Amino acid sequence: TEHLHRSIFQGVDLQCQMNNHAHHTEEMDTEQLVVRRGQPFSLLLQWTNGPPQPPDHQLALVLHLGKKDEVVVRMSGSRAAHGKWWFSEQAARNEVLLHVHSPADTPVGLYRLTALLLSAKGHIIEKTTSYSFYLLYNPWCAEDSVYMPDKELLQEYILNENGVLYQGSWDQITALPWNFGQFEKGVVDICFEMLDNSPAALKSSQTDITKRADPVYVSRTITAMVNANDDRGVVSGRWDGEYSDGVPPTRWTGSVPILRRWSEGGAKRVRYGQCWVFSAVACTILRCLGIPTRCVTNYSSAHDTDGNISVDYLFNEQLQSISENFHCWVESWMSREDLPKGYDGWQVLDPTPQERSDGVFCCGPCPVRAVKAGEVAIKYDAPFVFSEVNADLVCWIVHPDGKRTRASLNSGTVGRNISTKSVHGEYREDITAEYKYPEGSMKEREVYAKAGKQAAKQNERPGQLKLSIKHAQAVHGTDFDVIVEVLNVSAEDTLAHLTVISNAVTYNSLHRGECQRKTAELTVPAQKAHKEVLRLLYDNYGACISEHHLIRVTALLQTSGPLNSILQEVNIPLKMPKLHIKVTGEAVVSRKLTVIISFTNPLPVTLRRGVFTVEGAGLTEEQEIQAPGDIRPSQYVAVKCSFKPIRAGLRKLLVDFDSDRLRDVKGEAAITVQEKNVFPRTPFDLT
Repeated sequence: TEHLHRSIFQGVDLQCQMNNHAHHTEEMDTEQLVVRRGQPFSLLLQWTNGPPQPPDHQLALVLHLGKKDEVVVRMSGSRAAHGKWWFSEQAARNEVLLHVHSPADTPVGLYRLTALLLSAKGHIIEKTTSYSFYLLYNPWCAEDSVYMPDKELLQEYILNENGVLYQGSWDQITALPWNFGQFEKGVVDICFEMLDNSPAALKSSQTDITKRADPVYVSRTITAMVNANDDRGVVSGRWDGEYSDGVPPTRWTGSVPILRRWSEGGAKRVRYGQCWVFSAVACTILRCLGIPTRCVTNYSSAHDTDGNISVDYLFNEQLQSISENFHCWVESWMSREDLPKGYDGWQVLDPTPQERSDGVFCCGPCPVRAVKAGEVAIKYDAPFVFSEVNADLVCWIVHPDGKRTRASLNSGTVGRNISTKSVHGEYREDITAEYKYPEGSMKEREVYAKAGKQAAKQNERPGQLKLSIKHAQAVHGTDFDVIVEVLNVSAEDTLAHLTVISNAVTYNSLHRGECQRKTAELTVPAQKAHKEVLRLLYDNYGACISEHHLIRVTALLQTSGPLNSILQEVNIPLKMPKLHIKVTGEAVVSRKLTVIISFTNPLPVTLRRGVFTVEGAGLTEEQEIQAPGDIRPSQYVAVKCSFKPIRAGLRKLLVDFDSDRLRDVKGEAAITVQEKNVFPRTPFDLT
């Protein structure tokens, strides 16, 4: 029978506020202990009446990790060997302060801690109830494999809950504000719920939990789990424009509503995402777990399915092509102890389901340095990433009888303007030079040779005709001109056949319909230019425009001479209206704040089923507000939205408007939230 005695332990104080502040997790929680590995944290043990005296008594701590206690750690109050848990004690009259030291390579997860009082012989006299705490990766700790020496970068790549995703096309880059919200309530629980639902964890939780010490393993698992192609993954991808049984990918403004839907639905996939949604959700999870991460956009991204690093770019006579405007992935920062020296630092992780890697839709981590050096044998998935930024585009016109003729393509560059948000503010940083050497340089040729790729041959001889496409600023809902110019650089007049087609396309080049086409037989005088004008009418493009508001104009010039086909393409992102957000009054934690959201319908058609979606990390959970009825052309609409801000500091409110004919209209407002007790209330304050 248990020895009956008065309880010696009175309780344990986990000192959440102080520990979380020291571990850069106070934004995440102040009620629950969330600490980072490789950095000590403190606990206060309170005694009922004075501390039990050694040598008759000694303290020990026991940790349990995993639903079935897959990992159990017992630690004592003396300095342990390197790589082991231990604690030190500082005794006072009725309490003892413990400093708990964790190894920098221990598994991350939700731990349960129990304090034991042992007799001199090591028998348990008494134990406390168990207390739970999260242990995360620690990029501030030099011994952690995610260590990032530049602390300023951690403000962005771990602590910033707001970001910018780059879209549009390489020559017209657009910025989409995004709410990562990695410190919002419950997000850390969802991160570990995702890991628990991975195929590896369901197969052997023991192996999986131990491997969670390794960010290479964890980041690869997250990359596979973000897409719902193979497993209990989070987001289902869809690209065909049919989103009525879910949320259109362009409507999301942040990751948190997606993660909460997945978790509340019992790990059921959330519909729908496209590449920027997959990458942003992965960024939220990786930042939350403590792995420095940034979202990256590659323009003119090649999707090389057969690994031969040249992409055949087929045009039928309708001039429908298959090039991708942009593609998004993330980079995470970690050392690669699993690889030869020299591959530490940024690693590409691509959560969009494109290629199977080890049989699963997942790509990475692949060292950016390996991509730049053309080391395609380096794991994981280097040939795939290399071709996304380096493949050659070979252009063919496919005729009705199946014959192909090769065409020269004026803008045949893959992988340009590779972009991420700057750590210094809301502007774009170009990181193309991290991925490739300058075009045409000796270094580029060396890398191509190493990767087994032929450098692109320069055109044998320049053709007599040059083709270019220009356009005015194109505003969605208006008619605008596109000018195709044919320049004859030779000394003689030249006959040519010109076809110009405009198509509504998505960001990854799915065709949603032809808007207009024009053909002309030309005689271009020597040393002169011929201009052909195509007027694009909203009546034509309005019905088939995709949710990405992109019109691709393709011009094909055919002559009878050698190199007889020249192709030129331009992507025209239509300028969208912005939502205006007016904040009324002071923003204070837990005090009701009202904002007014307004915009004017720019289209010559009536909008139906209008809905505004509002969210913001530290401000409000996702809210939907229906528009008040149909919105006629040029009609001004305003709706009110109220919420109680949750956390102080500079916060960002993101708003989206969606309707039957106008989608993906965005707006944002920066809001500085004051702490509750900043304004002492006066008796006259009746609000």
